[in-house]
Amino acid sequence: MSQGLPVSNIINVSVNMAVRAAQARNFGSLLIVGSSPVIDANERLRAYSDISGVVADFGLNSPEYQAANLYYQQSPRPVDLLIGRWVKTDAPAVLRGGVLTPTQQQLSRFTAVKDASMKITIDGIVKTVGPLDFSTDTSLNGIAAKVATAIGTGTAAVVWDGSRFVVTLKASGATSTLNYPAANTGTDLSLLLKLTQNDGALVIPRKTAEKIDECVAALANQSTAWYGLMIADTSLSDADITKVAALIESDGVARIYGHTTQNNSIFTAGSGSDIASTLKAANYSRTLVQYSSANPYAVASLFGRAFTVNFSGNNTTITLKFKQQPGITAETLSQTDANTLQGKNANVFVNYNNDTAIIQEGVMCNGDFIDERHGLDWLQNYVQNNLYNLLFTSTSKIPQTDGGVTRLLTNVEQSLAKGVDNGLIAPGVWNGGPLGILQSGETLTKGYYTYASPIAEQSQAEREKRRAPVIQCAIKLAGAVHYADVIINVNR
Repeated sequence: MSQGLPVSNIINVSVNMAVRAAQARNFGSLLIVGSSPVIDANERLRAYSDISGVVADFGLNSPEYQAANLYYQQSPRPVDLLIGRWVKTDAPAVLRGGVLTPTQQQLSRFTAVKDASMKITIDGIVKTVGPLDFSTDTSLNGIAAKVATAIGTGTAAVVWDGSRFVVTLKASGATSTLNYPAANTGTDLSLLLKLTQNDGALVIPRKTAEKIDECVAALANQSTAWYGLMIADTSLSDADITKVAALIESDGVARIYGHTTQNNSIFTAGSGSDIASTLKAANYSRTLVQYSSANPYAVASLFGRAFTVNFSGNNTTITLKFKQQPGITAETLSQTDANTLQGKNANVFVNYNNDTAIIQEGVMCNGDFIDERHGLDWLQNYVQNNLYNLLFTSTSKIPQTDGGVTRLLTNVEQSLAKGVDNGLIAPGVWNGGPLGILQSGETLTKGYYTYASPIAEQSQAEREKRRAPVIQCAIKLAGAVHYADVIINVNR
């Protein structure tokens, strides 16, 4: 039966969904780099949100766990952690099987097989594996061990990692190769174990050893998800540390690097050969050093406290001085040694004679305060991302007029206002040079000031590129109180 003419003939309504805005970076994410062969050379990075996941993968004795444990002991507790693989020595070829579904993991699926077999090419030689009888096996670990024995325990290791079977060659030389297996007679073992390419298996070729700076460069290229970096390895030379610091300093993506030193040469006043002095002399603003005689990974705790800051909140920014380091034994230092560390811009968790222990001074190697470096990196990204989203999500063009530029300025000011809200920026006297109508010595009543030249002053070449006039900002950091003097006048 006819329902009549569509109303859209007269009233046509369309719905346009707005695009999703680009997301800001996470400035509370630490990358711990280690050489334990848990993460293969292809995966390289793995994300965690608590210590239980790290324990499940790395156990309780690995350097990666020891560093992560300090990170997660902080209060309030940080959340985001990545662990990266350093291929410190040659990594052999690996055949990583496809993930088995819960149904495919049922032991009865394997114990029903008495004639499993496959062919696999290792180091250019075709090996026949099987036939194998799984009817008496009681676990997938036992099945993996039986396959390893059939291949040759001196040739390869086969393990069940909880979700898949993994074949790893024992040799890691230049001729060490591994290919996908193929069917043989009887039940196809390669299909049973999901070791075929069609089942999602992956052959990871051998990888030669890499230097630590090469590793960090690869991890930086792979992901922008991490902001902080520490290396869970005590064998690094000062030259290695300096190369990593130089890489982080020049990276186009804002990051910071933390290193723990246990070398007592740092207490030699006037010496320039220790790592803190070397990094200070290089004026590195994105590297920090902590001295700890108690723990080689102490800087993980420092990162854990810094990375709990939520820049979206109100009055959430902190100074790292006076903060605690759970799990780290505080140093008892002489005033001379403490002054030496301070002079070399080295941080330390130190005892005071009132039964307290604090982090001091909370600085980068060039003397900048860690909280300011952290906050300014967040602010740069926040301003950048918000201005990008203004252009990206606008349903109509932003004209290249004074009115259009005002929209840009308003957007930047809203971002800077968030810096006031979280405590990074505060009203104060501007002691920089003149900017727009702002003069040196004037008070920034809002804590910030923005300026852009009128469109009429823009060159034709810039206008034809559709480039806005340069937006300039003056901001006053809120800073933090680290010292105080009190004068008590007494009258009898």
